[in-house]
Amino acid sequence: MTTELLYSKDHEWVRVESDGVAVIGVTDFAAGQLGDVVYVDLPEEGDALTAGGEMGEIESTKSVSDLFSPIDGTVTAVNQSVVDSPELVNASPFEEGWLIRASFEALPEDLLTAEQYAALTGA
Repeated sequence: MTTELLYSKDHEWVRVESDGVAVIGVTDFAAGQLGDVVYVDLPEEGDALTAGGEMGEIESTKSVSDLFSPIDGTVTAVNQSVVDSPELVNASPFEEGWLIRASFEALPEDLLTAEQYAALTGA
């Protein structure tokens, strides 16, 4: 777990890169629970995001799960490497396995700190 990140209760992480721009991915806890990720369906550049709303899906050898946006915003970039090589979500969830970049106005107040997320997951 990375302490400079914020986390959603739906197991996505948010890293604020600059004023109004964030990177979003799936936590290592979620990746571990999913098992080997084999497919990722992500929104397109320009798509609107709603905090708590669906933004795609992730499929593993065990199950298919919805991806939920942790913020309100607009998709500015999609990690094509993850679409082409979904296993990056398992191998490097916080670096190479990021999902999207998005512009945003404000972060939701219900995002969790690393300590709060650890308490939620028991990690």
